[in-house]
Amino acid sequence: MFLGSFGFLLLTRCFIGIGEAAYGPIAPTLISDLYPVKIRGSVLAWFYAAIPVGGALGYVLGGLLGWPDAFYWVVPPGLLLGLGCWFMPEPKSGQADLTHDRPAHHPRLREYLVLLRTPSYVLDTLGMTAMTFSIGGIAIWMPDYIYAYRGEPDLDRINNLFGVIVVVSGLGATLLGGIVGDRLRSRFAGSYFLVSGLSMLVAFPLFLGVLYVPFPWAWIFIFLACFFLFFNTGPTNTILANVSHPAIRAQAFAINILIIHLFGDAFSPKVMGRIADRFAVGGQANMNAAFLAVSGTILLGGLFWLAGTPFLARDTALAPTRLEKN
Repeated sequence: MFLGSFGFLLLTRCFIGIGEAAYGPIAPTLISDLYPVKIRGSVLAWFYAAIPVGGALGYVLGGLLGWPDAFYWVVPPGLLLGLGCWFMPEPKSGQADLTHDRPAHHPRLREYLVLLRTPSYVLDTLGMTAMTFSIGGIAIWMPDYIYAYRGEPDLDRINNLFGVIVVVSGLGATLLGGIVGDRLRSRFAGSYFLVSGLSMLVAFPLFLGVLYVPFPWAWIFIFLACFFLFFNTGPTNTILANVSHPAIRAQAFAINILIIHLFGDAFSPKVMGRIADRFAVGGQANMNAAFLAVSGTILLGGLFWLAGTPFLARDTALAPTRLEKN
């Protein structure tokens, strides 16, 4: 029975992984083909806002439906959505970038190296890696930190409250960040980098406040820190879309996703655990030291994004012709 359940879970995880790996690069690419640069940030923000909302609904519905019914009930909606996507007309590649009237460009392998020569793409990916590192560690360790290290007694209440904070702050910040980035674009050429970098610089002291402000007031700092950590989601993904040629845009998203998870949340929880053990006090893991390290990656991410501000307008303008000139 155990092997059967384990095998079922493993197979389910594999198929979910395949689905995530497919939609992650393709969906924002299709959205970018449908919407021009001037409003792309707001539209992508709506797309990425679905992630925290969907995740929260999954926990709620999974708890209500129970095992294994929760896995069965998600199949019909998935099949219906997949069927709907099958019949959707696919936009012409680059139609919102005014490149669809040119001959189709099928990039060669060496042409993907143009991404490494695009400062906005490289700095955006570095900033997103730092941000993903910090969020990965916070998501795993924060409830246990509040319970075991800060002395809050009810772990179930902590998990529920932290989950609500992440969903509400993530949804609001993701939508607002995309809108603000678009609105400021006419005034600041590097608005998406500027909005993302400044939001991380604001999140930095707020997160430090989480470590030293007593509860229940620390909950306010947790909400505000999460809000500004998620504020960059729309703008940073808009940067990826705007500075990559339509012919390699999906690959640009795919490479970005691989890097930010491989060097971000894939191992940040383990790193934090080792830091906490290394600086243990009286035999107790020092989670404050681990979270101080995370705060450093928040600051680093903000600095990467601010460094990209001067390059964005140029890289956005060159993107539709980069491969033709390569």
